[in-house]
Amino acid sequence: MGEPQTVRWLLVGTGDIANKRLAPALASCAGGELVGVCDVVKERAEALADKLGVGEVHVALDDALGNTSANAVYLATPVFLHARQTMRVLEAGKHVLVEKPLGLTAADAAPAVEAAEKARARALKAGCAYFRRLSPRYLHAKQMLDNGEFGQIVLVRMTYFSWFNPDKDDPKCWRVVKAKSGGGPLSDMGTHMFDVMIGLLGMPRHVVSRIATQTHDYEVEDSAAIIMQYATGTQVIASFHWNSRTWSHEFEIVGTEAKIKWHPYDGGPVVKTVGRDVHELDLPHADNVHAPVVEDFNRAVIDDDDPVVPLTEAAKTNVLLDAVYRSAETGAEVTL
Repeated sequence: MGEPQTVRWLLVGTGDIANKRLAPALASCAGGELVGVCDVVKERAEALADKLGVGEVHVALDDALGNTSANAVYLATPVFLHARQTMRVLEAGKHVLVEKPLGLTAADAAPAVEAAEKARARALKAGCAYFRRLSPRYLHAKQMLDNGEFGQIVLVRMTYFSWFNPDKDDPKCWRVVKAKSGGGPLSDMGTHMFDVMIGLLGMPRHVVSRIATQTHDYEVEDSAAIIMQYATGTQVIASFHWNSRTWSHEFEIVGTEAKIKWHPYDGGPVVKTVGRDVHELDLPHADNVHAPVVEDFNRAVIDDDDPVVPLTEAAKTNVLLDAVYRSAETGAEVTL
């Protein structure tokens, strides 16, 4: 038997999430090691590489792809770069795991999906880091669905609100520039929550939305209210806001027989109600929420399997997001 395969990672991007979660996950998760860091600001790349004892430092992605010893790349860059950089990585013959959402729009994401499908012939893996599909509470909800515990699903309810108004010197300011982010809270947190819904229930059939920039003076929305309906009749009520100094983040699935509620979405007990009986379940996330998706991708490479969210699946969220924006723009219901 040969030596076990190791996934050698190049991390592209050194923002807040990369420093706090991605770099530690890539450096420590089973089956992989972090060998290089790339950032357009050399000093940032050097600082993170020094922190983790990583030998390779790169500034330009093309140079990195031509010189790195890595066989896999994690793209932790702004949204407008995701699809084009994904294609570039695959063209260079390397596996790729990209931050969400996959693209600014479905049309932006589509060439990356096509490139990933063609790359399968070379055994290259391409995934999107919708990490919540590996959380214990997601897997619990999926098991309830598979077991028919909910009965008929009648309602999905999701909401997120917080305050986000960065000044022009804030490194996160790109998130309020539509050409770079694709949108406001819909693109930022809405995509994560839509992906969970799609993973559990599939794509809705009808979408009606109202979107506005109520409070702030940036060009992306700070408020969105959405009603969706599935072909089965299941209704969805969703709202996302960046204009409240209070905070909430919750997700609920209601069936004829049972319901679950995640509030907070990523912490605290899961409240499961069957009839009138209420149970609190302890289903905590991993300490580093990106670690499971990195471990899953390492497994996919080593075992020649699909990652948990391949690009064909990730693109569905962009299709839904497009429908939400189109409904808001036209004032009409959009059918998917």
